[in-house]
Amino acid sequence: MFTKLFDALKATRRTIVFTEGPDARILEAASRLMREDLMDVILVGNVSEVNSAAEVGGFDISKATIIDPATYEAMDEMVAAMVELRKGKMTEEECRANLAKSNYFGTMLVKMGKADALLGGATYSTADTVRPALQLIKTRKGAHLVSSCFILFREGKDGPETYCMGDCAINISYEDTVDKATGEVTFSAAQKLAEVAIESARTAEFFGIDPKVAVLSFSTKGSGKGATVPLSQAATAAAKEMAPELAIDGEMQFDAAVSPVVGQLKFPGSKVAGYANTFIFPNIEAGNIGYKIAQRLGSFEAYGPILQGLNAPINDLSRGCNAEEVYKMAIITAGMA
Repeated sequence: MFTKLFDALKATRRTIVFTEGPDARILEAASRLMREDLMDVILVGNVSEVNSAAEVGGFDISKATIIDPATYEAMDEMVAAMVELRKGKMTEEECRANLAKSNYFGTMLVKMGKADALLGGATYSTADTVRPALQLIKTRKGAHLVSSCFILFREGKDGPETYCMGDCAINISYEDTVDKATGEVTFSAAQKLAEVAIESARTAEFFGIDPKVAVLSFSTKGSGKGATVPLSQAATAAAKEMAPELAIDGEMQFDAAVSPVVGQLKFPGSKVAGYANTFIFPNIEAGNIGYKIAQRLGSFEAYGPILQGLNAPINDLSRGCNAEEVYKMAIITAGMA
């Protein structure tokens, strides 16, 4: 699944910024990335602290660029750029205070073209990685929200198995966006979930998956009522209208999505039921629980959360990650630039 990413990294030199430079897991992964000459690396943090941590761990980071926000020569330029981006939502003093934090500082390095991609979250929460991205990188044209997906991979008895699951990390639930002045719904909850489905399908395709998208529920084709069933039904209809070329069906239970026998029994005639490889959850609770079950009980490697809808690749790490996961997520993140 990494072949396309390696090809992309060989074709065009990328620079990735790590927001948690002194972290041992980051340093181990960064030293490997540079040893294999896969990309250029920026580590954010106090220079002495980063070098000391690398020395303790025995990691060679001699090729890395270490930048300390406290001594960054172009800080005034960065502050001015951030003030303009926030357009009255933050004062100059607030921007300067935020840029002293490595999450905001690293994000601005990407925004100003000093780096192509960012990977954070080894010690920061998901919210603290996503918030600067939303405020500074912002959503790309046509995107109404930022979402995420996980790519799940394992070597099966009949060969590699790769799946996509979204959204498992960003959107807690989906509500209508309403114009405060008129009360008109400008973007519905169903359209938001549909956008997550379409974005996840695109991410899946990037990783070599021919997306067959199942919008999941505890109901299949109207067998259940209430809770998120209407949302999954409406999101499926909206996604088919927004991306008619996409193979998508729903609402359906997970067994109907993955078992051809059950799928065709519960959802006869569906081209997705029984053959799905991209799974869309109706809320974060189901999604987060679902991917972790696959990871821990199904022995899948889980890569993500991969953020979708932003103008540049900004990705989040689990605070429980190890150096191998950082290494692979860095390849994913830089390879998507």
